[in-house]
Amino acid sequence: MSEPILIWGAGAIGGILGAYLARAGHDVRMVDIVEDHVRAMREDGLVIEGPVEAFTQKLPASTPAELKGRFQRIILAVKAHHTEAALDMLVPHLAPGGFVVSAQNGLNEIAIANRIGTQNTVGCFVNYGADWLEPGRILYGNRAAVAVGELDGRNIDRTREIHALLRIVEPNAVLTDNIWGYLWGKLGYGALLFATALTPLSMSDAMARPEHRAVYQALGHEVMRLAAAQGIEPLGFNGFDPEAFRIADTARMAASLDAMVEHNRHTAKTHSGIWRDLAVRKRRTEVDAQVGLLVDLGREHGVETPTLARMVQLIHDIEEGRREQSPDLVSEMVPLCS
Repeated sequence: MSEPILIWGAGAIGGILGAYLARAGHDVRMVDIVEDHVRAMREDGLVIEGPVEAFTQKLPASTPAELKGRFQRIILAVKAHHTEAALDMLVPHLAPGGFVVSAQNGLNEIAIANRIGTQNTVGCFVNYGADWLEPGRILYGNRAAVAVGELDGRNIDRTREIHALLRIVEPNAVLTDNIWGYLWGKLGYGALLFATALTPLSMSDAMARPEHRAVYQALGHEVMRLAAAQGIEPLGFNGFDPEAFRIADTARMAASLDAMVEHNRHTAKTHSGIWRDLAVRKRRTEVDAQVGLLVDLGREHGVETPTLARMVQLIHDIEEGRREQSPDLVSEMVPLCS
């Protein structure tokens, strides 16, 4: 297909996608709300740096107010809690019969499908490590799992097309009939990363602390119990073993955590995006849109989520300046994990 690909949100995930696709010769248009970032992309080029690859790619870019036209293919790559606001601006630019791919964390496919229809929504899972450093600069810290699939599991032309595009960025990207399994696996994995963000430590160093292992095990267990209540079979990736956490097998959970620690020791992205939001950018995180959503689902299903709920409170305390990041915050959750 020769029509342009619109990438809405040119941060860590969207910026990497846009730069790689444009370099490969695809017609890409970028949209972002940060004016300095937009100007840098179109005037000097987007600088991709880090151990995976380093290059600079000029990109056609605009703010939402500047954007004109309608597009058949839109990749949405904004933070989960900005999804609804982005859809307000994006929907007028979606061509009849077009579709939106959610390259985000969380279950945003639900909100997108509610807005534009399941038939116009494609699920996507991205786990590579990237950070927005400043306008015009993105760190590509490591390669990791990527998957795409229809919400109903079908294998059709448009998902094969998006899969081919994603393989330009990640050659091992997967075309799956179980995208919900990947998304729920990421929710479990992501819950553990939210806990690491309570501390100033790297992801690996935080998860490796033996005195906090019970917290990471409890978080994973609560998420996987919720997935089971939803009738989802989560899929593992990059060390995360969903079944170990679902059945609370202590030895297997320990092995999974060890594998996750090892995976995250081999990346230039040492801290999570949640940590960066709290410690560097001093802004609200995706905690309500991801973990808060899980706590709400727990109430609906009668599944207790005390560790997840307490973590949401602690993240809010940091966001609102009542607490500082510290391993002591993780220690406060240990009594909930008996």
